[in-house]
Amino acid sequence: MEKNVLPQTNETGTIIIYVIFLMLFMGIVLLLFFYFSKKKIIQKELEKKDLELEYQKELLQATLLVQEEERQRIARDLHDDISSKLNIVSLNSHLLTTPNLSEIEVAEITDNIVKLVAKALENSRKIAHDLLPPVLEKFGLNAGLEELYFEYNSNKITTIISENNACFDDIEPDKQLHIFRIVQELINNSVRHGKASKITILFEENNNIIQCKYNDDGRGFDIKSIKNKKGLGMKNIEHRIFFLRGAITIDSVINKGTQITFNFSSL
Repeated sequence: MEKNVLPQTNETGTIIIYVIFLMLFMGIVLLLFFYFSKKKIIQKELEKKDLELEYQKELLQATLLVQEEERQRIARDLHDDISSKLNIVSLNSHLLTTPNLSEIEVAEITDNIVKLVAKALENSRKIAHDLLPPVLEKFGLNAGLEELYFEYNSNKITTIISENNACFDDIEPDKQLHIFRIVQELINNSVRHGKASKITILFEENNNIIQCKYNDDGRGFDIKSIKNKKGLGMKNIEHRIFFLRGAITIDSVINKGTQITFNFSSL
């Protein structure tokens, strides 16, 4: 009887030992699983933060580039329009000190000075308007774009057909300004470089994503060449698109116009 009990006791002890080892093994496996899972989660969080920091760095770079491009544009406008006219005003003012001028000559020089000053004042107002259009600042993006379209349609050089099926009200003011500048630059490129006579602009919104479809009937250009050699205006547009966390696609054929689509979040 005792001989039968002893093997049974040994067998039970062996089973208990196996169970203990199995539980320890499972415990170690679970600990390792949780450790590596936690490590992986932390690694992903760090990667996410690194990506966010990289984006913030690129965003800052893009913002600084846009600001620099704006400063260069303003400097060119001031030099070409304001400075040149004021130089002529200065020369004409010196002419008035010339002895023995007739009344007719004095009147002509004075009239010329008045016209040049008026033109310089008009151009300075235009530069100030371009920096931050009052309508855009007071009434928002939709009103600012409508005024922009009206100004171009009034000059009879080009016709802009527009349709807006998107809501801009919840978009931050600085982002609204970037969108305005993108459209303004696109129109400027179509008129100045593309010699377009007709431009269509359509804004649509779907699932908090706003899309702009822009088309003109201008000269068009070679896509490959524009990718290799981008002008200041195109770089400016790309930097603004990056600021909006959006995307842009460009399709153009020489003598067949240009089609541009860009999108961004309305939130």
